[in-house]
Amino acid sequence: MMNNINRNGRILAVTLDHGLTIGPVPGLIDMNKTVDLVQKGGASAVVAHKGIFKTLDTKVDIGKIVHLSASTSLSVFPDDKVIVGSPELALGNGADAVSVHINIGSSHDRNMLEDLGLIADECSELNIQLLAMMYPRGENISNPFDPKIVSHVARIGAELGADVVKTVYTGDSESFRSVVEGCPVPIVIAGGPQTNNDKELLEMVKGAIDAGAVGVSMGRNIFQHNNPETITKAISNIIFDNSSVESALEVI
Repeated sequence: MMNNINRNGRILAVTLDHGLTIGPVPGLIDMNKTVDLVQKGGASAVVAHKGIFKTLDTKVDIGKIVHLSASTSLSVFPDDKVIVGSPELALGNGADAVSVHINIGSSHDRNMLEDLGLIADECSELNIQLLAMMYPRGENISNPFDPKIVSHVARIGAELGADVVKTVYTGDSESFRSVVEGCPVPIVIAGGPQTNNDKELLEMVKGAIDAGAVGVSMGRNIFQHNNPETITKAISNIIFDNSSVESALEVI
């Protein structure tokens, strides 16, 4: 499982692709600083678009996951992700893995499903690992946190060849366990919008790990935190050291 982006079978990937989607928001202005801070905090990988990896001055000493999907908040169809790169070029540029984002339940999901299947085949041929970001999102989804819907969406990622699936947390450990059990490849959770406080965020991470997830792939709750290094460290303690939420809060 993604040997270059995990640590002892667990993953803490910091997702930094939002600059394409929503622009240069706070936390993504100085990319070198942000990457440096999350590395110091103990992240096992960062996810970014190919152009960002090309412009970084900071040496990336952790796993590099090149994101191959894109859409923007300026679009008429912001949920319609298109492929903007290739596994072959990502591998040639030093990527340890690639990722794609699929929204199931949108009017364009059939195109994204086709992209996922084809990218998975390319990754298999090149022996590069694939992280599939599988979201219940679109006009046909009334409750994106419904465990049955999340289970189905996660399973789609595994069925089409992903090595690791990222999906939304259903809100509690018991319901999320059913998502993990229904997916034959490892699962990491998304961070979603910024949480109300650090304890709430860490409880979500702990709940996912207790349910059988192997880690997280988080963006805004890390790069827009007032101290990205310490929140990364706290999350790292839960994922890699099995710390309690109370113990993890002590490092913030």
